[in-house]
Amino acid sequence: MYKDSSLKQYLDDLAAKLPVPGGGSAAALSAALGASLISMVVNFTLGKPKYAKYEGELKAIILKSEKLREEFLNLVDLDVTAYQSKNIRDALDVPFMVCRLSFEAIKLCPALVKKGNINLISDVAVAAVLLESAFSSAYFNVQINLKSLADKKLTKSINKELVQKAKSIKKIRLQTEEKVGKIIRG
Repeated sequence: MYKDSSLKQYLDDLAAKLPVPGGGSAAALSAALGASLISMVVNFTLGKPKYAKYEGELKAIILKSEKLREEFLNLVDLDVTAYQSKNIRDALDVPFMVCRLSFEAIKLCPALVKKGNINLISDVAVAAVLLESAFSSAYFNVQINLKSLADKKLTKSINKELVQKAKSIKKIRLQTEEKVGKIIRG
């Protein structure tokens, strides 16, 4: 589907009067962009003598960011499939997963503020902003789908989890922006 098509095709379809792709798929794509930036920062850091003491941690970060990037890319298409299935649980599960994985991805950013290549420090902030945006965007899709779900216990559990993650994500993004801003301003 979109995973193997051009970015232009995806954006053309997103802008068109078509039922899919929509906001959920766009949220997954935003998260994929954030994870890709994390990988880029690590790729430009590995092998640099200045950062050699962080090599092990950086390799662990890129393994996670690459795995997340692939999962987000899959979710771009899975959201389209879920919407077309008309199954409320499928339509709920995809954005819920985008939220959960965005939370995991943004947790990689703080280490890169200190241990990533200083020349790409702004990209760490951009990654954090994209991942928070992806989380928030997917959260709206979770909320709209929860309205149609009859299982009130599950609804309460999901809401509780996402409210906690939203607070943490906002905090991480704000701290990342603040630290990156100080570094940029000198």
